[in-house]
Amino acid sequence: MDSTRPALRLFVLHHAGGSHLPYRHWPAGLPESWDVRLLDAPGHGFLLDLPPFTDAAGLADFLLSSIEAELTCPYALFGHSMGALVAYEITRRAAARGLPPPVWIGVSARTAPRPAGPAEPYHELPGAELRRRLNLLGGTPDGIFDDPELWSVFEPVIRADLRLVEEWRPDPGAGPLPVALSAYAGADDGHASPERMAGWAAHSERFLGLRVLDGGHFYFQDDPRPLLRRIERDATAALDAAGAARPS
Repeated sequence: MDSTRPALRLFVLHHAGGSHLPYRHWPAGLPESWDVRLLDAPGHGFLLDLPPFTDAAGLADFLLSSIEAELTCPYALFGHSMGALVAYEITRRAAARGLPPPVWIGVSARTAPRPAGPAEPYHELPGAELRRRLNLLGGTPDGIFDDPELWSVFEPVIRADLRLVEEWRPDPGAGPLPVALSAYAGADDGHASPERMAGWAAHSERFLGLRVLDGGHFYFQDDPRPLLRRIERDATAALDAAGAARPS
């Protein structure tokens, strides 16, 4: 095997209001033979100076264009919350453009595609109520809520992300993804419960299963190792299956 060619290139897509930072320790916790890339959406992390997208299609097109030159080996996508729906859209777009599809995608803490949106959009909530809800959900550093200057920077980005998530609708004519897919849920996640996450089974031709881990919406925040072990097992199984199916 060519030592310069990774066994798998894994692209990690962050949640609404997030960036690559909460996932920065993941590469060290995954196989050395993998090339783990942590992506930032515009308006986040290393792309802070770019305006954020408010639609999933635009963000998926942007990110696919940014990684297209790197699709030179087997690759996979893992997305948490907002990142999950973006992983879904990137996979659809790769297929439509004749690009290599991922061998596996992992979707975490984002309910399966459905036509109906939420009854009460978070992105339209008053500032104080939005801060309260986000604080309950977790995943945002406390200092952002307590510092008016930081909140003034963060608020338009999180509202753009929430609008993207809440207004996203899947293509009504889309069939199941032609790739292996695993779904991950926190056992106590009231936002994307295991029962609602199970709906992903209908959206993949090769559904590998629902993995339920202890915790809430950000179930991996304190200790990502249980999730990383599951990702390693699932992605490796999909990679092995893809290799076995390839003509010799």
